[in-house]
Amino acid sequence: MAGIVDELRQDVEQLKQFLDQATRPKVKDILSIEIRKLETEIIRKSELSKKNEGEVMSVDETAIASKPAIVQPRTPGVYTVEVNTYGWDQSDKFMKIYMTDMTGVQDIPKGNVSSSFTNRSFKVEIKELRGKNYVLHVGHLLDAIVPEDSYIKIKTDMVLIMLKKQKAGQTWAYVTEREKKVKDKPKPKVDDADPTAGLMTMMKQMYDEGDDEMKRTIAKAWTESREKGNPQFDL
Repeated sequence: MAGIVDELRQDVEQLKQFLDQATRPKVKDILSIEIRKLETEIIRKSELSKKNEGEVMSVDETAIASKPAIVQPRTPGVYTVEVNTYGWDQSDKFMKIYMTDMTGVQDIPKGNVSSSFTNRSFKVEIKELRGKNYVLHVGHLLDAIVPEDSYIKIKTDMVLIMLKKQKAGQTWAYVTEREKKVKDKPKPKVDDADPTAGLMTMMKQMYDEGDDEMKRTIAKAWTESREKGNPQFDL
């Protein structure tokens, strides 16, 4: 199990590198969704492994109710990191959001972790963790939640956000409306009878939607293909 988890973590790290280099909004959205899926799988496998070993993952199961954030002076030299990736799971009553890679969060004062909820969004702030502040703000949730019944839990190296579903028993296919739009957007159809035509359709869409670097890359591939005697590869 440990080997599988390590492999998944390496996959996540590489996807994050791709995300840092990506310039197209749609590409960033797709990479972010894939990272969340893998992080969710890492959490599930890690928890299963610890249960099998008889270990207790949670260091502090005390729920921190949502309270108005108290504005405090910023510590000199401390900067804020906006968290864009997270894992998620769900039960009949709750959406569970995992704010991972928060090493040592269980050791800082509880007052350094705050949360706020509306019926379609949530925000979690962690102050002065390893010399940084962290903020996860997710808006336009796929469906409505019950703010007063939503809360967070501090666990080992992560924060678990419990979003109470307004419609108990309803399954969420995504966390946000934006994820749904990205995933539900029609993809170019690949012609099974003519794979080359299907590939060309996809390449043309990438060329039309790509930035200058993407256009140069595809144009170079087209030129090399023409030089090798493959005239059907034509943009």
